Amino acid sequence: MTPLPTILVADDDRSIRTVLGQALGRAGYQVQVTPYASTLWQWVQEGEGDLVITDVAMPDGNGLELVTRIRQIRPDLRVIVMSAQSTLTTAVKATQRGAFEYLAKPFDLKELLAVVARALTTPVQEAEKPVPPQTPEERLPLIGQSVVMQGIYRSIARLTTSDLTVMISGESGTGKELVARALHEYGRRRSGPFIAVNMAAIPREQIESELFGYERGSNLGRMPGRFEQASGGTLFLDEIGDMPQEAQTRLLRVLQEGEFTTVGGSTPLHADVRIVAATHRDLRQAIQAGTFREDLYYRLNVVPLRLPPLRERREDIPLLARHFLAQCREAGGGYRMLDEDAMARLQAWRWPGNVRELENLIRRIVALYSQETITAEVVDAELAEPLASDFAPDARQVEEPLVDSVSRHIARYLAAGREGMPLHDLHARIITEVERPLIQMTLTETRGNQIKAAAMLGLNRNTLRKKIRDLEIPVVRGVV
Repeated sequence: MTPLPTILVADDDRSIRTVLGQALGRAGYQVQVTPYASTLWQWVQEGEGDLVITDVAMPDGNGLELVTRIRQIRPDLRVIVMSAQSTLTTAVKATQRGAFEYLAKPFDLKELLAVVARALTTPVQEAEKPVPPQTPEERLPLIGQSVVMQGIYRSIARLTTSDLTVMISGESGTGKELVARALHEYGRRRSGPFIAVNMAAIPREQIESELFGYERGSNLGRMPGRFEQASGGTLFLDEIGDMPQEAQTRLLRVLQEGEFTTVGGSTPLHADVRIVAATHRDLRQAIQAGTFREDLYYRLNVVPLRLPPLRERREDIPLLARHFLAQCREAGGGYRMLDEDAMARLQAWRWPGNVRELENLIRRIVALYSQETITAEVVDAELAEPLASDFAPDARQVEEPLVDSVSRHIARYLAAGREGMPLHDLHARIITEVERPLIQMTLTETRGNQIKAAAMLGLNRNTLRKKIRDLEIPVVRGVV
């Protein structure tokens, strides 16, 4: 009879140990639990266990450091890392040191059991060898502990171990360039250059020479373009949806063949770059309108990564606001703090400009107001627009009917059509734009529990799953 797999659990939280011990036991595993990193290390050295689940911060050691040591003496022993310090750096370090999976606390038990089953049955691959450490400290302002941001962190962590092309989509101000820089700074090409090009900021007639360089004459040689400047590193193509058709054709050829020629030149040059593209546009609509090449879209959209607008992760607003206040203080702006009512105002705002708008607001308040405590009145004055509620306990809610908001939205599309913008599949686009935030925010409300979300939406669970897949909505579960 085949012995039951043994799982070693190390966590200094007694309740976590109890919950995991019971859940894993019911799932048919043998479980050994400990609050100490030293005990876990002793078990591993003695050859015990078929899988390790470890916390990061323990009284006598660090789980991330243990991952490296475990992988050195028992490379076939899978390690799952959990942490309440749910930051990008933690996710990246866990992945690059060889962890099979990283889960942020609070976690979903069903997800953890699924990860455990996968870890015990998936053959160890050569690609799972740890990446050399020396990852940079967390200096990139990717702030947030919401469910959706945990999904972004995990995606970035996985993408740092490859050179796959990434397409980042999201509204203006959501931090697309920050994510692109994180992919570079934590990835294999971190020692090479990071070159960012904004397609919308370059005159159409100059884009090809900007990207690929040009010949300056027989005696002057060539002027290198961005592809050549980014050699060995990452080329970030921002606002890729604004690239003209002729440049799209040349970019597609580079992605297909791995080489390019300068404008006016004939000598092929090797394109040794990782491509990360970004857009705030709906490129599928651009394809239907004939302004963006479908074949180029699929070449760039190898790994899609959608950044949520700030209104979809309101729970991160306090963290972001305090982060920007700390930056202002370090820059000599003096100490400031937000009172509870001011923070409530920030969380109620719709943030059309997303994180960039919040950052600018905080910097403006610090510059214009001398008081140490920032009140709701200050926030209201700077937002300069009444909120849907005045936050009084007996206040009467005044909200715009949804039909009015949708009607204004449709009217803008139709007006754009009258001005010459081609309109195709308007019905499908409007439905998609309503469905995506509806499903996304419902999943956030249920902490990723699709059964509860389907019940709230009045949908069959299989229908919800299909919509999540078709709309490319990321789902990361929290504790239910």
